[in-house]
Amino acid sequence: MIDRSRLQTLIEAERALYIEKHPKSLAAFKDADNLFGRVPMTWMNKWSGGFPMYLAEAHGNRIKDIDGNEYIDFALGDTGAMAGHSPKETADAIQKRISELGGITTMLPTVDAQWVGEELTRRFGLPLWSFTLTATDANRWAIRLARLATGRPRILVFSYCYHGSVDETLAIPGRDGDAVARPGNVAPPVELSETTRVVEFNDIQAVKRELAKMDVAAVLTEPALTNIGIVLPEPGFLEALQEACKETGTLLMIDETHTISAGPGGATQLWNLNPDIFIIGKSIGGGIPSGAYGITEELARSVMNQEDADIVDVGGVGGTLAGNALSIAAMRATLEHVLTDDTWPQMIDLATEFRAGVEKAISDFNLPWSCTQLGARAEYRFANPAPINGSESAASSDPELEEYFHLYTANRGVLITPFHNMALMCRDTLESDVQKHSELFYEACRQLV
Repeated sequence: MIDRSRLQTLIEAERALYIEKHPKSLAAFKDADNLFGRVPMTWMNKWSGGFPMYLAEAHGNRIKDIDGNEYIDFALGDTGAMAGHSPKETADAIQKRISELGGITTMLPTVDAQWVGEELTRRFGLPLWSFTLTATDANRWAIRLARLATGRPRILVFSYCYHGSVDETLAIPGRDGDAVARPGNVAPPVELSETTRVVEFNDIQAVKRELAKMDVAAVLTEPALTNIGIVLPEPGFLEALQEACKETGTLLMIDETHTISAGPGGATQLWNLNPDIFIIGKSIGGGIPSGAYGITEELARSVMNQEDADIVDVGGVGGTLAGNALSIAAMRATLEHVLTDDTWPQMIDLATEFRAGVEKAISDFNLPWSCTQLGARAEYRFANPAPINGSESAASSDPELEEYFHLYTANRGVLITPFHNMALMCRDTLESDVQKHSELFYEACRQLV
């Protein structure tokens, strides 16, 4: 239904406008000779237009670039800034830790850590917590504990899942069903089939088949896939997954780094899940690198009874900066004062309105697309019905359409996440911000068709 030649013409016009609006950012990008990929992290080249805009300042849900352009930000650091940019309560706690109290990292605990642990237990149910700097670290370390406790070598994940840069998770099913590296996976240290079993999300029979081989230490999953586009669990799938894990003595690891958008206790609280290991990151530190994993008392006993494993020193679980005073202070302030239980209802209402605006354009222009919502997060996909697993979602990707919509909105003051078509609400998001996106999306569709 899309005239590809017209789409290409529209993209070229938006690229030209992007260059016109960002001369200082383009100059900074061209001058970055000492940066790999000309950016601090290579994924920053995912921004459409050939180069990223450069940050000048950010507050709440507003970003200003070095060319003076201001944006409504629905990307919010791909959940890292779910609390908004530089929330005052978090910034004040950080300043107090740095300037008044001193000691950013000292290798000593602070009493704030127990408060954060109690709050994470209240929200997610797991009784024991350990802190990291990223969810990737939390996943890596927790996987080690799962293997230690079960004596099993493999992890089961879902095709096109996202758990950071954890080696075991960058897998899709091969022709014979064995795990193979995802396209583009950079130099996996071993064949993925040695460490991983992988099936499609929502396929409980495939899960049971792989768990029956009795070599899986843990199933690692998000309650809903997110980084490949939101893929929601079908009714009964997560309940059946939990039961299959119990029947085979397999640990269940739930990663809610993105799906905390579902509510203050994530989908784990909302959908009454009971994981053995829980992973969280990004959002809980208000923008300061933070992460954590929680475990059950039973798993803790099993781990500590392994006399040959060095949990305290050089066993491969932990890092010198993990649990530092600054990140703990940021987590406490963010959870206590910013991402409170009262924050979600308004954010979810705005995401519902965002989804409705996208769906109106899709309907009015008879486009074969869909929009899926998970709490305060919404995302449109170029497929209808919405994909039910990661491979379907990957197949629906359309880089040209993504570039067009990303550039069209960015050129007019609205940012969505550069990796896909995700929009996230924060406490600073306004109804007028959502309405502006709806107007831009509608007009972009009108021009397209």
